[in-house]
Amino acid sequence: MASPEIQTPTAGSLDPEKSLVNGDDDDVSPIEQVRLTVSNTDDPNQPVWTFRMWFLGLLSCALLSFLNQFFYYRTEPLVITQITVQVATLPIGRFMAAVLPKTQYQISIPGLGPKMFSLNPGPFNMKEHVLITIFANAGSAFGNGSAYAVGIVNIIKAFYKRNISFFAAWLLIVTTQVLGYGWAGLLRKYVVEPAHMWWPSTLVQVSLFRALHEKEERDKKRMTRAKFFLIVLVCSFSWYLLPGYLFTTLTSISWVCWIFSKSVTAQQLGSGLRGLGLGALTLDWSAVSSFLFSPLISPFFAIVNVFVGYVLIVYIVIPIAYWGVDLFSARRFPIFSSHLFTAQGQPYDILAIVNNNFELDKVKYEEEGRIHLSVFFALTYGFGFATIASTITHVGLFYGREIYQRYRASYQGKEDIHTKLMRKYKDIPSWWFYILLAVTIAVSLLLCIFDKKVQLPWWGLLFASGMAFVFTLPVSIITATTNQTPGLNIITEYVIGIIYPGRPIANVCFKTYGYMSMAQAVSFLSDFKLGHYMKIPPRSMFLVQFIGTVLAGTINLAVAWWLLNSIHEICQDDLPANSPWTCPSDRVFFDASVIWGLVGPRRIFGSQGNYSAMNWFFLGGALGPIIVWLLHRTFPKQSWIPLINLPVLLGATANMPPATALNYNNWVLVGTIFNFFVFRYRKQWWQRYNYILSAALDAGVAFMAVALYFAVGIENISVSWWGTNGEHCDLAACPTAKGIVVEGCPVK
Repeated sequence: MASPEIQTPTAGSLDPEKSLVNGDDDDVSPIEQVRLTVSNTDDPNQPVWTFRMWFLGLLSCALLSFLNQFFYYRTEPLVITQITVQVATLPIGRFMAAVLPKTQYQISIPGLGPKMFSLNPGPFNMKEHVLITIFANAGSAFGNGSAYAVGIVNIIKAFYKRNISFFAAWLLIVTTQVLGYGWAGLLRKYVVEPAHMWWPSTLVQVSLFRALHEKEERDKKRMTRAKFFLIVLVCSFSWYLLPGYLFTTLTSISWVCWIFSKSVTAQQLGSGLRGLGLGALTLDWSAVSSFLFSPLISPFFAIVNVFVGYVLIVYIVIPIAYWGVDLFSARRFPIFSSHLFTAQGQPYDILAIVNNNFELDKVKYEEEGRIHLSVFFALTYGFGFATIASTITHVGLFYGREIYQRYRASYQGKEDIHTKLMRKYKDIPSWWFYILLAVTIAVSLLLCIFDKKVQLPWWGLLFASGMAFVFTLPVSIITATTNQTPGLNIITEYVIGIIYPGRPIANVCFKTYGYMSMAQAVSFLSDFKLGHYMKIPPRSMFLVQFIGTVLAGTINLAVAWWLLNSIHEICQDDLPANSPWTCPSDRVFFDASVIWGLVGPRRIFGSQGNYSAMNWFFLGGALGPIIVWLLHRTFPKQSWIPLINLPVLLGATANMPPATALNYNNWVLVGTIFNFFVFRYRKQWWQRYNYILSAALDAGVAFMAVALYFAVGIENISVSWWGTNGEHCDLAACPTAKGIVVEGCPVK
């Protein structure tokens, strides 16, 4: 029986010679990792469309979409993923199977005739559990937390201080979430059914499902998983009262700032939220798992890759750029900030350069001057450019042959045991996907044509959809074989920023239709592969994904609308020090809309801007893997050379900002403790409780945060003392250049 001990295979662990077999035996998968993890048996008589599945699935989807959207606006935006539901719903499902009546009822369904129905068709089975988890995955926007397009609504209302109707916002969110499903469904035969398209990330889910459903032997010496989950849940719930309300400084214990209370440089080094985070610790689980997700479910080799890249960028490149060479006049601005500045280090008044048509006022822009970025923010874009380019060349050089071989093998007509078993179930008619695609594009076109606030012309929508469609198949193949997923976010905003500048909402809408449609399509196909391995009827998979996505998007928008209209000054800089409603992700999204849309890349990264040198990162990123590949070919006996994964190293800090050094440092620390030391020296404990611990910590924090908001947040009941006044690193946000005057900062 497989167990969670099998950690996620990634590109670094692939070996084409070991992973591929001759394939003479059709009853085995040609991929070794799949043979070790996925069962070759199926019981097609197991019920899947049960009352338990629909009740727990819809409830999980609604709960996760509510909680994730609620947390999205907070300084530490905890994302509750499907693993929490995967663990939590198992005992609930078994409880329902034990107590629900087994009486059968005859119901008449139009077109299908009389059918027998029971609230309790038998034991809670793995297929029900998988569909519940798929519902939950939709509720967490496939791990993103909330629907991407909600960010457009947020920046329109909270940052640009404009309005958009609820109906238009709902159409925007739903269409961007389901557009990619149309063509993704038509691509299943290329990237889901072939055995060589094996989607490494799905194997952790398969492993966890099998481990949770194996018969647990009663051992009086060991606590059951359910009891352990409940105890940790209560402890997590109770503890979060401190960092969440009574003692918020526990979120970022930046002790260096406390010692050097009058030193700007020391606070820049020691601040966990606004500096490099040296020594910064946290006793807040939401700070540990924000942005990077729970470190307990990340394999140790992935943690090491991120840590190496993070150290190289944050503790070597950034200090040299800031203190060493003063790159882009770095000392005029904070060392770490996602805000936009004037040449004199003052916050840039973005609203002053937006005219009544929600476009760039060029005269006002000339008066305000060029936009400046903190050196960290500027280099973040540079490393983003390098990551995109290096991913293409790295995958092409190191995995190109393997991808080509597997793609060719997928056309040879041989079916492995899993595809053969899936033939027992009715497939999804192609016309379902054609209709979904046609309706979604038609509604999107109507939205673009008749709602001018969207700003995106009809040709822009078709262009974005075309980009997403063209890239979905190659990106899906890369993801299915190497576990690396190149993103289109920077490419899409760069392209439309050059073609159609001066319109911020047009830019983010184009990016969302172009980037998220492809990302949703890839996530859709990944979930379908999970269903393929778990032998879930395809029609059930599709309906659960579609219903879950629409439901989650609707709840995301409802929660966003509620919070945006009920919390005073949400997302603004002048919030009280202990207010959690700082919207770090939306701040970056807003800045991106200014950089790429309102002002345009020509005035930032072109000849009219300060950061044209960042474009060289494209070339450097493309050449880097070539050098590594040549070294590997020259010194084939040096086994460490192919382990240099430049896309991972360069993209290690892709979440910064909005993520901070505090998040990274503590994510690495906790992940190392559990996935190296505990995994190595207490493997049985790790195998039995690790994922349960992660799920319980997430759930406890989430429930207490919501309870605190309804108990004291709505009435603005606050506690004011030293322990609720932030991290006490106010000087970390100060510039260090001579003559720059910023309120609250010492002047050199």
